[in-house]
Amino acid sequence: MPVVQTPHPPMDASGPVRVLVVHNAYRHTGGEEAVVQSEVGLLRSHGHVVELYQRNNTEISDLGSFRTAKQTLWSMKTSEEIEVVVSKFRPSVIHAHNTFPLISPSLFWAASRANVPTVQTLHNFRLLCVQAMFLRNERVCEDCLGTIPWRGIVRRCYRSSAAESAVLVGMLALHRALGTFSNKVSQFIALNEFCRRKFIEGGLPADRISVKPNFVDIEPSAEGPRAGGLYVGRLSAEKGIGVLVEAAAHLPKAFKIGVYGSGPEQANAEKSSNLVCYGWRSSDELQVAMRNAEFLVMPSLWYENSPRALIEAFASGLPVIASRIGALGELVQDGRTGLLFEAGSSRDLAEKMLWASSHPAEMRRLGKSARAEYESRYSPEPNYEQLMAIYMDVLARRASA
Repeated sequence: MPVVQTPHPPMDASGPVRVLVVHNAYRHTGGEEAVVQSEVGLLRSHGHVVELYQRNNTEISDLGSFRTAKQTLWSMKTSEEIEVVVSKFRPSVIHAHNTFPLISPSLFWAASRANVPTVQTLHNFRLLCVQAMFLRNERVCEDCLGTIPWRGIVRRCYRSSAAESAVLVGMLALHRALGTFSNKVSQFIALNEFCRRKFIEGGLPADRISVKPNFVDIEPSAEGPRAGGLYVGRLSAEKGIGVLVEAAAHLPKAFKIGVYGSGPEQANAEKSSNLVCYGWRSSDELQVAMRNAEFLVMPSLWYENSPRALIEAFASGLPVIASRIGALGELVQDGRTGLLFEAGSSRDLAEKMLWASSHPAEMRRLGKSARAEYESRYSPEPNYEQLMAIYMDVLARRASA
C-alpha cells in the first residue's frame, strides 16, 4: 500500500471543512458513540463534509488475543485503510475519538505522512491510566500519573488481567517513546478544565490541549410541578450506587428516587425501598423523567469526565446534587446550578436531598440557572463555535508550517 503524501490546500473559516471522524466503537453502545454521532450531525448541519472511519470491538472475537495485541500496539490495517480513505476523501482534518484497541495510535502516523492535521478528544484517562478512570478498589488512585503505568500490570488494572494490562502498558510506553502523543497529534480536546490539568500532569503538552465539553440538543421544559429525585446511569461501584443506597436509608419512607439504568450494583439498589428501579429507558422517557423531577443525584466516586446525564439535566432545567470530586466540583456550581456533597458521605448526600425536597422554590431557581448554563456552554451552537475554532487553529498552524 503506497504512502499518501499529497498536500492538501489550506482551509479558512469561509469554506466548509472536510472532517474525517475516527472512532473505535465499543461492543455495547455508550456515551462516546452518542458524542460521535452528535458531533457528526452538528458538523453536517453546518454544511461540512464528514466521513466516519470506524472499527468495532466485535472484531476482537475473530482476531484472537495475539493479533489483537499486535493491533493495539500498531495497527497496520488501520494505517493502510486510513491512507486509502485520505487519498479518496481528502480531509482537511482528522478528528479521532477512541483509538483503543484496534485503531491504535498508528492512526496519527498515517495522518502525519499524509500531511493532515489531527485532533483527539480525550473521553477518559486511558493515555495516563491502564484502568482509564484513576480508580482502584473504589478509591481514586493516581499512582501512575506522570509515569509509565507499570503498576497496572502488577495490579491487573485492565479487565483484571495481567496479560491484557501488559499490552496496554506496552502500547503507552511504545508511543510515548516514539513521541506519538507529543509530536503527532496536532491538538487534544479535554472535556473540562479539571481533566485538562490532569492530562498536563500526565505529560501531554499544555499548549495543545483545548477545553470543549460535550453537548446535547434539548428544547426548554415547560413550567410544571416537580417532585422527587432521579439517578440516571450505569449501576456500578464507581458511580457511587452504594453511597446512594446508604443515603436512602436516612430518608423518610415516602421519599422516592427514580433509578434509571442497569449494571452490577442493580441488586443492591433494588434492596432499598426508597429507590424505584426502572432499568434502561429510551432517551425520550428519560427526558420526561428529568422534566418531572426536583433534582438529579450524581454520587460518583471517580473522576467523571463529562457525564451526559448531567448535561441533559441542565438542559431540562434540573439541578444536580453531585459529589465534590474531580470535574463534578467544577461542572456543578454549588448553590447556583445544584448542590455539592462530600464524596462518599451518605449522610451528607441524605442531608442535601432532604434540603432540596424542603426548598422547592430554591430548587426551581437552581434549575433555571442550570438551563442558562446549558444554553451558554452545552448547547449545539456554542459547541460548534468552539469546535470550529479548534479546527481553524490546527489548519492555520499547518498552513504556516
